Amino acid sequence: MNVNDFNSLISQSTPTLVDFYAAWCGPCKAMASTIDKLTASMGTRATVIKIDIDNREHRDIVGRYNIVSVPTFIIFRNSEVVWRESGVMPYERLEEAIRRHEAVKSY
Repeated sequence: MNVNDFNSLISQSTPTLVDFYAAWCGPCKAMASTIDKLTASMGTRATVIKIDIDNREHRDIVGRYNIVSVPTFIIFRNSEVVWRESGVMPYERLEEAIRRHEAVKSY
């Protein structure tokens, strides 16, 4: 995913959850099945994408959002950061964060 693709996805009016991860990160690996389940359950209600912090193509994105620990999860809506948290967390916490931000109306 390049910067233009990323910018296009986060500019949507529906929530976009971005999972900033690294292949070497144990907690990131622990979250993989949770992220897969969330992606499957969201359907068109939200977009879920993964950004590998070690991928050279993602360095501008990682720097722009000051990602210093992984996993870090950010929910974007209309290009705005509406929620951000780092660390291992249960499926329900991520789902609730998305649900809370999909209900917010944009004017």
